[in-house]
Amino acid sequence: MGTIKAWNFLRGYVIIRVEGLTLERFLNLAASNNIYLWDINRVDYTLLEMKVTIRGFRELKEIVKKVGCRVELVEKKGLPFFIYGLRQRKMLGFGFIIFFILVFYLSSLIWHIEIIGNESVSTQEILESLEKENIKKGIIKYRLDTDYIEYKLLMEYDIFSYTSAEVQGTKLTIEVKERDLPPDLIDEDTPCNIVAIKKGIIEKVIARNGKAVVKKGDVVEKGQTLITGIISDEYSDIQMYVHAEGEVLAKTSYFYQVEEPIEKTIKVETGEVFERRELKVGDRGLQFIRGDIPFDDYVEEVREVRLFNLDIDLPIKILVHEYKELEPKIVKQNVELIKDSNHMKAVEEINKQLPAEAKIISKDVKHYVRDNKVITHVLIEVLEDIGEKRLLN
Repeated sequence: MGTIKAWNFLRGYVIIRVEGLTLERFLNLAASNNIYLWDINRVDYTLLEMKVTIRGFRELKEIVKKVGCRVELVEKKGLPFFIYGLRQRKMLGFGFIIFFILVFYLSSLIWHIEIIGNESVSTQEILESLEKENIKKGIIKYRLDTDYIEYKLLMEYDIFSYTSAEVQGTKLTIEVKERDLPPDLIDEDTPCNIVAIKKGIIEKVIARNGKAVVKKGDVVEKGQTLITGIISDEYSDIQMYVHAEGEVLAKTSYFYQVEEPIEKTIKVETGEVFERRELKVGDRGLQFIRGDIPFDDYVEEVREVRLFNLDIDLPIKILVHEYKELEPKIVKQNVELIKDSNHMKAVEEINKQLPAEAKIISKDVKHYVRDNKVITHVLIEVLEDIGEKRLLN
């Protein structure tokens, strides 16, 4: 759709109004003669408003005579009419042409590179790696080989399981996905113990190799040995060292507390707005209006004013910065709604900590109202495997 609008702007078009009692016949004849009409709007029963190309407007004259309608030219739009209006102002017209060429040249460059999905590898490191291949801000986007960028990142970083490079206007977006590296495994021939990674109450011990040193009902602490890899012969002092294997299921608990004030101060807009306009080329900008913002507390919103009303991503943009004044306001919240909200927040946070294979046994929720606050305690008890292999000393 943006390409069509740009093309219509470049070749020029007019807005017309057609009045008469045979409007449907007018539209049918225009379609049968391949005259492109768009943005057709019925103003009333006998009046239509629409857009048509310059050539199409000329071809409509014969159709208008046939159907007996009246055509009114409302407005001329597009580059040809703009240039025509500048023919008596040659210097201004020449400057506009230079500006127009400059805008489209700048729109062919990459002005921003965005990296998405990286956690272990920093964005700066990826940008420096790409810069060695001359892939950086300012490069002509038509020279970019997105397939090569994807291949290079996959080859250079083993942690990446997926890469995608896409050019959108003047921005190069690179999305990566990092593989989950498995924990360091202990070789099966290496002796080890299984120890507790957290505190819990033992429910079940399954020792496939080695010897269980805890039983159901025992309370164990973090780091305590659960299944030992040292096996003694009861008839001698000989000890065997084995690779302990097994599962140790225990009851563990997860606790989270949420506090929310009953009366709290929020910030609301007063309706007062201060504006600044900025001409931005790439990453650099020049503000038209300087001076201090006349508000102590405000929120900023930025909107873009599109040049030429075209759906083209140009590096030259006009931005309007709106600074909206805020003032404090005290509001009183419903206690029951706070309790429900706190409950959901606490459960959501605990779920982030729970292992995928953990089985929830019980949940205890308590609310307290103290010092203008609703305090919520959530305790969830689960059954999970708390064993982890550790090398024998």
